Amino acid sequence: MAQRIVSFLPSATELIYELGCQDDLFGVTHECLYPEDAKSKPRVINTVIDGNSMSSPEIDKKTCELMQDGKDIFILEEENLKKAAPDLIISQNTCEVCAAHTNQIEQAVSILEKKPHLYSIDPHNLEQILESVTVLAKLVGKEQEGERLRKSLRERIEFIQNHAFEKKPKVLAIEWVKPFFTSGHWVPEMIELAGGTNLVSKVGEHSRRMEMDEVTKAEPDIIIMMPCGFDTNRTISEYNIHLNDDNAWNKLQAVQNKNIYAVDANSYFSKPSIRTITGLEILAKILHPEKFDRINIPEDSFKKIK
Repeated sequence: MAQRIVSFLPSATELIYELGCQDDLFGVTHECLYPEDAKSKPRVINTVIDGNSMSSPEIDKKTCELMQDGKDIFILEEENLKKAAPDLIISQNTCEVCAAHTNQIEQAVSILEKKPHLYSIDPHNLEQILESVTVLAKLVGKEQEGERLRKSLRERIEFIQNHAFEKKPKVLAIEWVKPFFTSGHWVPEMIELAGGTNLVSKVGEHSRRMEMDEVTKAEPDIIIMMPCGFDTNRTISEYNIHLNDDNAWNKLQAVQNKNIYAVDANSYFSKPSIRTITGLEILAKILHPEKFDRINIPEDSFKKIK
């Protein structure tokens, strides 16, 4: 089923490559960095926020200002989109901060002579991520490949899920360094499946701002830093700048016991992608290393913060 596809969503781009449809992909976003070949595709979406040159507080401030003023975080590259002439545009409704949202879709449809089919991914838990694999595979004519992939992902989930855990440490996942944000959507479920007791946030709920008092009252045994869009090293850098000398933070038992971890959130936690299952395996190795020592995970996918 040859067609011209444009992806407004990094997780969809990853899945298109996994299904072997990369030659049908004619447009991606500035955040579509995996696999490596995706970087060479024409960009149809860019951002007005340069996260690489700004600190966590600066990114948060700029994002809030744009949203309060009713301005878009993302820019539609109209000429590149017209050249792509898509039959199918894949977008999302999960988070208007993380990826191109309704405004860009409406703008895209308005400038295209031929109106494309629109498919929006809106997962809030692992099951919905697996469902998106099946639906997208059907849309691109790769149903068998999609079913094989879904089966493989489910088997990896069940391998972890089927372990018995005598002790389940209390785990707090934090999605932004300053200010603090909870980790929502699929992350609480991942923590529970990996043998932890999730704190503060709930499965399927949006991420929200969290005060230091909430962190203190939660009394976490383990804290996992997973700032949206940051890799492991960037997370550690932001941690050292903003939390190393924070008196209230340093009083936490998890900090005193050196049970603070940084993960590659951009690759394995921030997006509803097939690599989220690798994120589950990373959590399992952090929380119960003795049970999951044979699971192989990517290098630098997590580090203990010292």
